[in-house]
Amino acid sequence: MAATEIDIFSNEEKRSLELAGHVGFDSLPDQLVSKAVSQGFCFNILCVGETGIGKSTLINTLFNTTFESEEASHYLSDVHLRPLTYDLQESNVNLKLTIVDTVGFGDQINKEDSFKPIVDYIDTQFESFLQEEMKIRRSLYNYPDTRIHICLYFIAPTGHSLKSLDLVTMKKLDSKVNIIPVIAKADTISKNELHKFKIKIMSELVSNGVQIYQFPTEDEAVTEINSTMNAHLPFAVIGSVEQVNIGNKMVRARLYPWGSVQVENESHCDFVKLREMLLRVNIEDLREQTHARHYELYRRCKLEEMGFKDTDPDSQPFSLQQTYETKRKEFLVELQRKEEEMRQMFVNKVKETEAELKEKERELHERFEQLKRMHHDEKRNLEEKRRELEEEMNSFNRRKIAAETLMGQALQSCSQQPFKKDKDKKK
Repeated sequence: MAATEIDIFSNEEKRSLELAGHVGFDSLPDQLVSKAVSQGFCFNILCVGETGIGKSTLINTLFNTTFESEEASHYLSDVHLRPLTYDLQESNVNLKLTIVDTVGFGDQINKEDSFKPIVDYIDTQFESFLQEEMKIRRSLYNYPDTRIHICLYFIAPTGHSLKSLDLVTMKKLDSKVNIIPVIAKADTISKNELHKFKIKIMSELVSNGVQIYQFPTEDEAVTEINSTMNAHLPFAVIGSVEQVNIGNKMVRARLYPWGSVQVENESHCDFVKLREMLLRVNIEDLREQTHARHYELYRRCKLEEMGFKDTDPDSQPFSLQQTYETKRKEFLVELQRKEEEMRQMFVNKVKETEAELKEKERELHERFEQLKRMHHDEKRNLEEKRRELEEEMNSFNRRKIAAETLMGQALQSCSQQPFKKDKDKKK
């Protein structure tokens, strides 16, 4: 009965009433603004690009300041991310800005896994926020939000096409972060080449299914400017913090032997367009898209992996407690199964080891018997050789004695013969 009444009331049209006087709830937007300003804002930028392509220079130019940075080497063995956080203030608005640099990106010979540290970092920030959100006692009010709101992907100004590394990396990141591609050091190629290069880049992104961030056109206040700027993607940018005197006016520019390139001159590059779209018009939409789209996708996938869902197969409301109990039972069953598998594996391993030890023992015993027989045979051979040697020695001694006897007799006979000759002479 109650459900029927709710359905009836929900189907009724809402009634509009006119107020007889001022009530005061029209100050609600002012209250929200005041509260947001007192809390401050956070904005996290991920800069992806090869070493030396101008990431730090562009960030310094965007915020009109000089952030601390370390010169990166081209000989790093892998990619690692270096986040640096700064507190900025403009008028009465406080901004906690985090800049994450991809140190060593694109410097390895094997670039196949260069995107993995970036994806892992983004997922780690999502996971930290999810863990805080799932706590019983949450503190999201003052929790430091480190989720990446925008990825500035720096493209080398080759004038030909995107590198395979760029396509693979952006494809891996497009479901996790808002991507704005920028052509770095755009003053190194001509305007005609730059125009063709932009068309080529957008064509390759579309053909490979890479979804970059599109400036929103739903709000009438920004529809026109955002629609125009969507047609200028990717932005061709130049960065410089040097102040140069041009026409009795100090401007940020880059000096060359043939002339100068002004950073904030829209006929020279798209830096002003990028700054307007990124910081003045769409910064809040980037934050909302990160939370409502990318983080929500990560959260849904994680909860589905854990077994949570909105409804059961019968379209009945699903109980969180039931889901927990079900997953706990499944976990315990799986744990028991794995324990049994490990126990059986241990038993089989012990049996295999025992069989191997017995085989080794049998082999050692056979080896011992073989050595024993060899020793016995060698001993017998030695005994035979010893007897033969003794017989030869005895034979030799007998021959020696016989020879000595004959020699003695010969000497005796020789000594008697001269004595007989002397007797004959005397006679």
